[in-house]
Amino acid sequence: MAASKNILLSPVFCVCSLKTSLEDTFLLEDTYTNQQYIHLASEENKKRAMAKNQDIEKAENSLQEEIKVPLISQEKRAENVKNCGGSDKQIKEERCMVYLSTFVAVCGSYSFGSCAGYSSPTQSAIRDDLSLSLAEYSLFGSILTFGAMIGAITSGKIADYIGRKGAMIVSSGFCVAGWLSIYLAKGALPLDIGRLATGYGMGVFSYVVPVFIAEISPKDLRGALTTINQLMICTAVSVSFIIGTFLTWRALAITGIIPCAVLLVGLIIIPESPRWLAKNGNKKEFEAALQRLRGKNANISEEAAEIQDYIETLEKLPKAKILDLFQKRYLSSVTIGVGLMVFQQFGGINGICFYTSSIFESSGFPANVGTITYAILQVIITALGATLIDKAGRKPLLLVSAFGLVLGCLLTGSSYYLKEHGIAVNATPALAVIGILVYIGAFSVGMGAVPWVVMSEIFPINIKGVAGSLATLVNWFGAWTCSYTFNFLMSWSTYGTFILYAAVNALAILFVIIVVPETKGKTLEQLQAVINVS
Repeated sequence: MAASKNILLSPVFCVCSLKTSLEDTFLLEDTYTNQQYIHLASEENKKRAMAKNQDIEKAENSLQEEIKVPLISQEKRAENVKNCGGSDKQIKEERCMVYLSTFVAVCGSYSFGSCAGYSSPTQSAIRDDLSLSLAEYSLFGSILTFGAMIGAITSGKIADYIGRKGAMIVSSGFCVAGWLSIYLAKGALPLDIGRLATGYGMGVFSYVVPVFIAEISPKDLRGALTTINQLMICTAVSVSFIIGTFLTWRALAITGIIPCAVLLVGLIIIPESPRWLAKNGNKKEFEAALQRLRGKNANISEEAAEIQDYIETLEKLPKAKILDLFQKRYLSSVTIGVGLMVFQQFGGINGICFYTSSIFESSGFPANVGTITYAILQVIITALGATLIDKAGRKPLLLVSAFGLVLGCLLTGSSYYLKEHGIAVNATPALAVIGILVYIGAFSVGMGAVPWVVMSEIFPINIKGVAGSLATLVNWFGAWTCSYTFNFLMSWSTYGTFILYAAVNALAILFVIIVVPETKGKTLEQLQAVINVS
């Protein structure tokens, strides 16, 4: 049970919508191309090449100035609505489609959480009904992660080729097929196939949901709405834990289809991501989608022009491949996105979740009560984080979260140290429980959700598919690595394991302070202008 539970809880804390850009607006500085011109061409061609390079630089400078102008105008847009007789009610009405679209998208997040929370409450029943060995059930639990890795690898390409809505349809299809296979399973093979399919759906959802939400949201709502992705995952896991104690494992599998069905129906109503439509040259659909999202009476001309100009500039760039991510022009965005995923996972979340039940049991605290307690705690704290992310900002939440993770690791490690050395034995169980709850609460307020929010914002749109897939893959690989190595680390040293995790989280603090920019209150285009200048 522990092995499968660890796998399941990993996406809960890492997530999974993935899933928008610090677009490098000024990536046209391909100096090696100009060098080829100079080397191969005649004197006349050299002059033309140099003149062309100057034109490009002027275009970049001009574009930067053009971006900044509508950015300033957008800051005043809501104020102008009020000055012209508009009201808060009118502004809310104009955002109804944004809220509806977000609700539909996070149904995918709920489906993600349902997949993640399924096997923990059903382990005994499935093993008894299908006569599975512990090894067979462990494969059933762990294969979810491998399916998610495959989904992560392909998610960016799918979302780029068939759209954000298309990717969510594909993901829902895999989840539905997987749940039906589990429901109808008479043995281990269809059970594993179904689990693999739901894992693939999870991997795609973990990228495309936060990316879609970030692309449709106004900048003042983007952080909060994207964080709902994590909140819905936590909620779904908690619900699965609770109702799984009352329903049979086959009935619980059927409930996993419900959010997918709601999502598929909702996708008929909501618009596609305007930025994706603009990127693919669908100008009429782009303007129509943006108008629906901003309200029928909203003036979208400035925002539409900003996005369109930016997309036209990016169209001049070659399509990015995986090796292109390591070019200097993309280094900042990739370092931030992948780095946050590394620290999120290698800070020990999966390992600590792996031993949560045993820690509660060893402390004399009922394991079921403890599990439900931390499940509810993470929902409450994640909801709190969602309300704060657009007020306090991304960096403050990350820093508070990382400090809390260090404290939680030190408290839990101290309890093991005291127990191992026979010091204050009666106090060690309470110290362990407090440490675990502090860790989970701290993770839920920042490190659980914010890395996905930032990832959905920072990647340039021309590399978003490749870079997003890489970051998501790193996340899932980290989840597996942390899960796999935890037992070996605990055999080496119980308290040393938590000290090691505390050190990783301390490094995360430095990483956030030095590398991660604040993305609150900026449009996606403005983020790219800022990061390019910096």
